Amino acid sequence: MAWLSIALELDPEQAETLSEALLETGAESVALEPAGSQMRVIVLINADANPAALVAGAARATGLAPPAFAITRVEDEDWVRRSQSQFGPIRIADRLWIVPSWHTPPDTAAIVVRLDPGLAFGTGSHVSTRLVLQYLERNIHAGERVLDYGCGSGILAIVAGKLGAVEIAATDIDPQALESTVVNAADNGVVVSVAAPESIPTGTFDLVIANILAGPLIALEPLLAARTRAGGRIVLSGILESQAAEVAAAYAPDFDAGLIAAEEGWALVGGKRK
Repeated sequence: MAWLSIALELDPEQAETLSEALLETGAESVALEPAGSQMRVIVLINADANPAALVAGAARATGLAPPAFAITRVEDEDWVRRSQSQFGPIRIADRLWIVPSWHTPPDTAAIVVRLDPGLAFGTGSHVSTRLVLQYLERNIHAGERVLDYGCGSGILAIVAGKLGAVEIAATDIDPQALESTVVNAADNGVVVSVAAPESIPTGTFDLVIANILAGPLIALEPLLAARTRAGGRIVLSGILESQAAEVAAAYAPDFDAGLIAAEEGWALVGGKRK
């Protein structure tokens, strides 16, 4: 199967807004990466889709003028080969590595997560994912109950399990992400309860993690707050540093929320449930 990769460059706020709309109008995946003062939006769609119609529809839904974009055709074999050449072992922290299946772990004494790149977001290479992983490496407590909301590849849920979480739930609105999480968790020997949002286990969690985008995170505050136990913690990523204060303010009624860490223009926001 072949794919089309669409690349656009926009200011950060427009990039986030359009990213959400692109997913809603049929994009298979959307990734953001800094490009100087701009944000580069990389969109993957089926080869038989109409990229101009997709971009125009997303722009129309958000009230933006249709932006310029570039298209690259990506064959399946090229996708795999490119991924393997670009995705090597990633050292997240002193004792945590993300290692693709075709590499030998560089440090046999470290905690190793085996994860191959796929269409679901989350290999540990993006700053927003790395910020959460570094937080988990420093702060996860053995025996905790953890919810990964917007799990993508399942990397955050898997690492939580590797670090000692006793019960892990993972959810995403994308069925492909749920499938990836099931496979990746099994490959790493971690038990994760994977389900659509309406079917996740009942009750509250000691730690809720969500690596999405600022807009959806703000909208999800009531739901995520209801899923966090009193005294439990929430950790939010996928947030531009310029958006951190707005996200923290949205969570302030229920959490002692603030900026936890920032790197390369991306922020990690979170705090304890009141």
